[in-house]
Amino acid sequence: MASAAEQLAKNLNFGTFAKAKALQQRIWFTLGALLVYRLGTYIPLPGIDPDAYAETFKNAQQGVVGMFNMFAGGAVERMAIFALNLIPYITASIVIQVITTASPKLEALKKEGESGRRKINQYTRYLTVAFCAVQAYGIAIGLEASQGVVLNPGWFFRLSTVITLVGGTMFLMWLGEQITSRGVGNGISLIIFAGIVANLPVTIAQTLQLSAEGAIPPLAAAGMLVLAIVVVAVIVFFERAQRRLLIQYPKRQVGNKMFQGDTSHLPLKLNTSGVIPPIFASSLLLLPATIASFAAQGDAPQWLQVTAAVLGRGQPLYLAFFTVSIIFFTFFYTSIVFNPADTADNLKRSGGFIPGIRPGERTAQHIDYVLTRITVIGAIYLTVVCLIPEVLVSQLNVSQFLGGTSLLIMVTVTLDTVSQIQSHLIAQQYEGLVKRSRLGGKRK
Repeated sequence: MASAAEQLAKNLNFGTFAKAKALQQRIWFTLGALLVYRLGTYIPLPGIDPDAYAETFKNAQQGVVGMFNMFAGGAVERMAIFALNLIPYITASIVIQVITTASPKLEALKKEGESGRRKINQYTRYLTVAFCAVQAYGIAIGLEASQGVVLNPGWFFRLSTVITLVGGTMFLMWLGEQITSRGVGNGISLIIFAGIVANLPVTIAQTLQLSAEGAIPPLAAAGMLVLAIVVVAVIVFFERAQRRLLIQYPKRQVGNKMFQGDTSHLPLKLNTSGVIPPIFASSLLLLPATIASFAAQGDAPQWLQVTAAVLGRGQPLYLAFFTVSIIFFTFFYTSIVFNPADTADNLKRSGGFIPGIRPGERTAQHIDYVLTRITVIGAIYLTVVCLIPEVLVSQLNVSQFLGGTSLLIMVTVTLDTVSQIQSHLIAQQYEGLVKRSRLGGKRK
């Protein structure tokens, strides 16, 4: 079966894509949904002075606010209705997943299948609304603390800001779910990906302008470009790297015939968690740091200004928290998406086994041992990719695009989306082969 699928994948061409009408509809739906998202990032929040806010943002964009703006697709720079983006939803998902591992009730609910998953998703939505409300209120207070930004400060502005930002995030959450079910790729990841890509031309132009003005040495600008290319190559290599465990199946007899045992492989990705750990780590750091940065622009308490300073991009405390968070979420999310015990049970039921390892518990222990070792390498890879560009970019005081997190999101989401498109095309070819075989059978 694997060889047949590989042969079909090699035969994919434009003609195959032209015949895949369902796939074309999914792609058009995805592009239309992302266009709606991009339009929303230009609808400003009511009750603020755009010019005064632009000046405030200019003073804060070099820190975590600029990184938050990158994830929001420029919505923070314009203080649009999608300024919070999907960060509250991601944070709520982290909290729910952590609680699920510690709560037997939620763990049992998770094992109920589709109905349990829907209930957990509902809890995630409720928590997202709560996080959105708190963060939106903090942003409203921060905007009021900035001189001249809010036209009519007061409770009406705060309430309208909370309602608008909460509504924007909930709409994006719904839009992401629609992309996942009716489009191509993971909707949440694609929305974040679209925001990063949309800022790419502006970011490159700003970097070239700084280099032309002498703010960045030309050699440093060229080095950053080379670094970005190297990081992309490293990401592609590690995202495709996997450890394959040999699986053997015993001989079986059907009637009077004896069939030779088959062999296959159990692929274990070097980075099973994907792009989730950097996104989770960035979400946890961005929310409090962004609110503190906005509030620190005005007449803020000393402790709030200190918090905004120590959580600034490139600061030791920021880098330390970022490193610990990436490593933690790499192991945590890997344990969620891949269960060695379930895999060992499935192999045992199908008659498969790893040579030299007894089926059952010993197989689960062996898979967990191998997975833990390669996850250590994956965690180091994610940490290096995300931290080294962060340090260099913060020292050069330039834009956020060349950060490792943004490059990681762009490359990973692109690989995942292309893989899903290829899967749809292979399924299309399988359907064509089945139809032709049926027609041939009827003619005979």
